[in-house]
Amino acid sequence: MTELDLPESDDFIDETLSKPLQILYQDEHYVAVFKPAGLVVHRSKMTRPDEPVLLQTLRDQLNRFVYPVHRLDRPTAGLILFGLSGQDAAKMVDLFTTRQVAKYYQALVRGFPPETGIVDKPLREKFGEEFDPGSTDDHPTQEAVTRYDVLDRFQPPWPMSGFEESRYALLEIMPLTGRWHQIRRHLNHIAHPVLGDHRHGDHRYNQMVYARTGVYRMLLTAMRLDFRHPYTGELHTITATRGAEFDRFLEILQPYKLPRIPIPQKIGN
Repeated sequence: MTELDLPESDDFIDETLSKPLQILYQDEHYVAVFKPAGLVVHRSKMTRPDEPVLLQTLRDQLNRFVYPVHRLDRPTAGLILFGLSGQDAAKMVDLFTTRQVAKYYQALVRGFPPETGIVDKPLREKFGEEFDPGSTDDHPTQEAVTRYDVLDRFQPPWPMSGFEESRYALLEIMPLTGRWHQIRRHLNHIAHPVLGDHRHGDHRYNQMVYARTGVYRMLLTAMRLDFRHPYTGELHTITATRGAEFDRFLEILQPYKLPRIPIPQKIGN
């Protein structure tokens, strides 16, 4: 396999969107779908005219307009929610804005972080090339807090950086704020970048992982949303899977899974 030969899966697209979007939840006000990695949510100056876009694809699939209420980066796969009217979207945006929606992700990262941790580091909101090519203007620095827990750790015999083995950890992550690339930037800040993150991650590890496994996508998936329905007040939990490529990587790592022994290590801000 070469970099030009990237197979599509349910959680990664290269050039086309060959299968219908997976609908995870739908009622008269909202619809949630699984966004594959590599698929942009809406058009920008960086999208090509023939490039598939989640918003338009879902609109065509449902034969009705949909309205985004939150965002996922292009390389992030997983659960994303839309309103079925502008009013529906506005009510849900208010829940996200006032932090009444709990968001859970899973990521595979380089190294062994402590069993649990909170990264409290303000981040500067940047437009980035995705939104404003050539811009050098940044937004003000804003509060940014991310909580995580280690689910599993792996130590395969893959030599890297002068060591005979490599270290990886599977994390469950709960961002308490919603800044641009927050999870990716925070994990890189504590020296445990997400595997496959070609912007904030470790390029040496990304290349080694691809060479050994053929897995190209960034291993970060939006897994779950908890919220009270704006119209009924009922508690809703919507869940997604990690995706086939993510799970395939974890299957490769299973023989090298380590017992759960807490690592007494403190993370600074």
